Amino acid sequence: MRIIIDAMGGDNAPGEIVKGAVRAHRELGVDVTLVGREAEVRACLENEGCAELEVVNATEVVTMEDDPSTATRRKKDSSMTVALNLLRDGKGDAVVSAGSTGALLTGATLIVKRIRGIRRAAMAPVLPAGEHGIMLIDCGANVECTAEYLLQFAYMGSFYAKKMMGCETPRVGLLNVGTEDTKGGALQHQAFELLKQAHDEGRINFVGNVEGTGVFAGAADVVVTDGFTGNVLLKATEGTINFLMKSLKGVFYKSTKNKLAAAVLKSDLKKMKKSMDVNEVGGTAFIGISKPVIKAHGSSNAACIFSAVRQAIAFVDAGVIEDIERNIEYMKLKAES
Repeated sequence: MRIIIDAMGGDNAPGEIVKGAVRAHRELGVDVTLVGREAEVRACLENEGCAELEVVNATEVVTMEDDPSTATRRKKDSSMTVALNLLRDGKGDAVVSAGSTGALLTGATLIVKRIRGIRRAAMAPVLPAGEHGIMLIDCGANVECTAEYLLQFAYMGSFYAKKMMGCETPRVGLLNVGTEDTKGGALQHQAFELLKQAHDEGRINFVGNVEGTGVFAGAADVVVTDGFTGNVLLKATEGTINFLMKSLKGVFYKSTKNKLAAAVLKSDLKKMKKSMDVNEVGGTAFIGISKPVIKAHGSSNAACIFSAVRQAIAFVDAGVIEDIERNIEYMKLKAES
């Protein structure tokens, strides 16, 4: 297996990106192609004592200042664009990038293309909760959605949860302002009916509406929503976790007694922090693209890139894309089937 890595994407490129790629090559036994400014990338490889990795030269870099909707078209020799072209042309099995989220999604859609029949690709992070985690789909790729998009998100999330998260029969919930069937606006009402029909046909395990409070209470394994609402939930969750961790740290350092308590709980606290660490998660898959594309966090260090490569390998092996392709006829509105 070969993983293509955008060596110039992210805040810590290329040093941390290369370091993570080298670690993945050595520990996971995967072939790696690094794409970026060759002289800079090779210098980083020399520092890591690993000159054998393939490097494909790309003279440009997509930055956060670039317009996401046009970046990969305007910068045809950027590391991100070249990496996606290599994936499209079969020169690797997956792409990992810590670069601009919007540009990567647009580039993946235009260059690698969506799975035939999929209306929109979705970003689907797995939140740290429950035994398997909770998938949130979509979390920002599609601000405006139709009921059909949400139906497709439910199917795609269900396939991912089964193959990647270990949920035998993933419970799919529709994020809403209440659990009653009649809650929400027109979009939620229409999506509810489509999801219920898919459930009645035995194709997904739809458990109904899920409130925000139910997400982390384990009400569903896959939480379906539009990108606007999903992004608000995701960012609010990240902010809350950061706030609680800082507050907890303040409590434990408040007195000698509390410091002693912290010492006793140190191991458990480390485990809790690790479960919420972006470096352990690795990245977010773009589900609905015809080949695996993994978006690593913009501030990725070497550990995060290593985890993203590990996730990419698992995504390729799991066959999630093939599951979507086999079931595409059930994922469209009946009038268009």
